[in-house]
Amino acid sequence: MTTFTLDAMNARPTMVRVWNEVVRVTGMGKKVRVKVDEAASRRSVEQSDKFHAICYEISQQRMWAGKHVDTEGWKRLLVDSYCRVTNKQQGQVVPSLDGASVVNLGAQTRRMTVAEMSELIEFATSWAIENGVELHQ
Repeated sequence: MTTFTLDAMNARPTMVRVWNEVVRVTGMGKKVRVKVDEAASRRSVEQSDKFHAICYEISQQRMWAGKHVDTEGWKRLLVDSYCRVTNKQQGQVVPSLDGASVVNLGAQTRRMTVAEMSELIEFATSWAIENGVELHQ
């Protein structure tokens, strides 16, 4: 699979490369699927680090449902709540493979845009402050 990212400056020469790739693959008797969608910038490493730091701080200072929850657990709780509050797709909850628990196949931060990640960080920061978590970052 080859992915091409176009912008106003490179669209024409890149489309020539796309066409050449289509001709090459179809010439081998294979079909080609062409999909056009917006290439929104994905979250930055700095945003990811900041969000994980917030989740860590919460994990050190708060319990949930009477239990200590680790950083990854708080990440999932905050992403789920953020998606619900902003009406974003949350995924679904399904039984585990052995039927002993449930698994949330929900939203993932790695798929979030820079703008969505900024909103999530703001949401997590607000939640932390409203719930007495002292943030040190």
